[in-house]
Amino acid sequence: MYDTILVGTDGSDDAGDAVSRAIEAADSLDADLHAITVVNTKRYGEPALSSKEAVLNELESRGNDQLNDVVEQAAEVGLDVETDCQHGDPCSNLLDYADEIDADLIVLGSKGRTHAASKIGSTANRVIRESDREVLLV
Repeated sequence: MYDTILVGTDGSDDAGDAVSRAIEAADSLDADLHAITVVNTKRYGEPALSSKEAVLNELESRGNDQLNDVVEQAAEVGLDVETDCQHGDPCSNLLDYADEIDADLIVLGSKGRTHAASKIGSTANRVIRESDREVLLV
C-alpha cells in the first residue's frame, strides 16, 4: 500500500503524534520512513551576521534534536529513518522533498507550534491543498 512514508516535524505536540503514527505505519507496512523539519526562513529570513543568525542557528539545532528524537523512537521498533533538516518555506520544502523521495504518504500534525489555537495550521492546510499525494493529518 505505502512503500515510502514522509513525516514532517516541528516539535509540536501534534507533530509528535504524527511521528508516532508514521512510525507505526512504516513498521506495520514495512515501508521506508523519512522525516523532515524545515527552519522557516520565510518567517525569519536567511542569516546575515545578526541576531537573526542566532535565532536560525537555535531553530536548526532544535530541528536536528527533533529529528534525532524521531530516529530514537523508530529505532525502538527496529526502523531506520532518513532525516533532513532544511531551510526555507515549510510547505514548499516538504512537498519538494516528498517528490524527491517519491513518498506515497505524508504524515503531519494538524497544527504546529505557531498555530496551537487553530484547528489546522497553515502548513498542513497548504500541504493538503497543494499535494497530489495522500496526506494524513494527526
